[in-house]
Amino acid sequence: MFFSLIMMIAGMLSFSIYRKHLLLMLLSLEFIVLSLFFNMYMFMMLFDYEFYFLMVFLTVSVCEGVLGLSILVSMIRTHGGDYMNLFNILW
Repeated sequence: MFFSLIMMIAGMLSFSIYRKHLLLMLLSLEFIVLSLFFNMYMFMMLFDYEFYFLMVFLTVSVCEGVLGLSILVSMIRTHGGDYMNLFNILW
């Protein structure tokens, strides 16, 4: 359980450090989702639950990752990069 806590903290720390690059922020979010999946797996294994919910969670997290990458590609095509300083929408 300590390893999953370290994974979650490392993901949040990298998310806050690399807030200027959209791609690195998306990778940090996927790492947080992976640590959350690991936590849920350990919880369901500990209490002897069914693992069906984990398949639903993985499906939703894959859809979330694909949506993030598609938004990243469209922003790179329109603005020319993934730096947050390039986006005039946020100013």
